[in-house]
Amino acid sequence: MLNLPRMTDIDVSQKKVLLRLDLDIKEFDENDLRLKASVETLDFLKGKASEIIILAHRGRPEGKVDQSMSLKIFQPYFDKWEAKVEENLRFNTGEEENDSEFANKLASLGDVYVNEAFASSHRNHASIVSLPKLMPSAFGIHFIKEVENLSKILEPVRPLVVLISGVKEDKVKMIEPLSLLADKILVGGRLPDFLGDKALESVRLQGEDKKVIVGNLIMDKEDITLNTVGRFNSEILKAKTILLAGVLGKYEDVGHSQGTEKVFKAVANSTAFKIAGGGDTINAIIRYGIQDKFDWISVGGGAALEFLTRKTLPGINAIVD
Repeated sequence: MLNLPRMTDIDVSQKKVLLRLDLDIKEFDENDLRLKASVETLDFLKGKASEIIILAHRGRPEGKVDQSMSLKIFQPYFDKWEAKVEENLRFNTGEEENDSEFANKLASLGDVYVNEAFASSHRNHASIVSLPKLMPSAFGIHFIKEVENLSKILEPVRPLVVLISGVKEDKVKMIEPLSLLADKILVGGRLPDFLGDKALESVRLQGEDKKVIVGNLIMDKEDITLNTVGRFNSEILKAKTILLAGVLGKYEDVGHSQGTEKVFKAVANSTAFKIAGGGDTINAIIRYGIQDKFDWISVGGGAALEFLTRKTLPGINAIVD
C-alpha cells in the first residue's frame, strides 16, 4: 500500500493550516458524509491550536461569482472548530486551469497544507496539485482511511465482483481496466445503452474472458430488467469482495427503483467485504437504510474508480512525488 505523509506526523501546532475539503454539496446537510469525513481532522487540528483555513469548491460557476454556489452557508457549521471558510475556489478561473499564480496566492494564506478532499483528488486543479508543492503538505485522517480501504480491493479476497453503473458515459472507459482487477464486472444503469444495448436483448457476456456481464434495460431504459437482477445477484452470492459503484436505474422514482433496491440489498446481505462509493450510490444506500452493512463507504465516486485503475491520483502524486 502507498506510504502517504500523514497530517499527524507533521508539525501543525499553532500553524495556519490550509485544509482542502470536499464541500461540493448542493444543499447544506450536517449529516452529509463529506462533512462528517472532515470531523476527525478538524478535531485534531483544533487540539493542536491550529488556525484552520478551509479551501473547497462547490458546483460549476465557471470562474464567475455565483452566490447560489457560495460556501458561506457552511461557515456556521465550521465555527465550532474556529475555522474560516474561504470562498468557492471555482469563482476564480485559476483553480480549474491549475494556474500557478492562483496557487501562489492560496499558499500565501497559510503555513501548512492538508488534503482531506479525496473525492476531488483526481482533478489537476490548483488547490489539489500545485498548492501542496509550495509548502509542507500531508493527508488528512479520512483521506488515509480512503486509501487504506480501497487498497483492499487491489489485493482482494476472491472472487472480486465489481458492479459499475450510473448515467455518466465516461464510466464506460473504466470497465476495461477494472476487468484486469476483478473476476466479474456487472454493468448496469445507462451504461449498457452506451455499449449498444438493444431494448430487450438478453443479458450478455463481453470480452474474451467473459468477465464482463452487461445487463439489459427495460423499454424506457430507466431500470434494469428482472432477468438482469437475477443474473447479477447470482454473481453477488459467489463474491468474497464487492465494489459497488453506481445505481442501476432511476432509483428515486418508485416505478424504476426495483433494480437498484434488489441488487443493493443483495450486496448488503452478502458476507463479502463490501465497499461502495459515489453520490447517487450513497444516497440510495441511505434510502434503503443499509449503510451499516458496508465495510467502507467512499466519499469519492470518480476518484475511487481512478485510484483503483491507476493505483494513485494526481492529488496523491502532488504530495508524494
